[in-house]
Amino acid sequence: MSELAGKVALVTGAGSGIGYAIAERLGAEGAKVAVNYFRAYADEAHALAQKLEGRAYEADISSSSAVAAMAEQLASDLGPASILVNNAGIEQPAPILDLEESNWDLTLAVNLKGPFLCTQAFGRQMRDHGGGSIVNVSSVHEDFPFPGYTAYCASKGGLRMMMRNAAIELAEFGIRINNVAPGAIKTPINAATLHDPQKVARLRQLVPLQRMGEPVEVAEVVLFLASERSSYVTGSTYYVDGGLVRHSEPL
Repeated sequence: MSELAGKVALVTGAGSGIGYAIAERLGAEGAKVAVNYFRAYADEAHALAQKLEGRAYEADISSSSAVAAMAEQLASDLGPASILVNNAGIEQPAPILDLEESNWDLTLAVNLKGPFLCTQAFGRQMRDHGGGSIVNVSSVHEDFPFPGYTAYCASKGGLRMMMRNAAIELAEFGIRINNVAPGAIKTPINAATLHDPQKVARLRQLVPLQRMGEPVEVAEVVLFLASERSSYVTGSTYYVDGGLVRHSEPL
């Protein structure tokens, strides 16, 4: 019997990168997987959903009405969700003194408001149907400064505290919530770094394991947190970063 047989999972931003790998991994363990996307990667999302015998839903997770409609449709199509993976996210670099308000607003809307809205909508389904697991794909930058990415870091720091508060409030309903915090992973969002030999070399100096991670390595940790193997785990962040947040150099 597959670990997640009979479970319904939603993965946001699952048309590419880490989200795609997570959806594949959950599906391989028997979950019925709903693949969320918005504008980009539509073909990839629909192809993945077909492969997993799930559904693809286009929805702007920063819109409460779009999230509510997606939750209602998913419950009708596949049944109420018992696993939610808040993966969708964006980053738009800018020096803090030049950071435009629209950049700040969009980043916080997708990276923090979106997980909040999805946690509400799908958390209510879990509450009414025996509990579940919520996993937020955060970032090492919920703790680790990243000059030039203030809005992104603020959104991930906020996600850390939202998760911790939600873990306490949702525990009585049998709902667990945790963060997975990737470091440097080989995804489209890191394409510029991947194609810059100097940046790759510097990353190898900063990351104790001396390499970038693969999306499937993040997916394995998400699977652990989504499954009953982590039944006594809630309110925690799991770093998948090759030791980046522990980097230290001697003086």
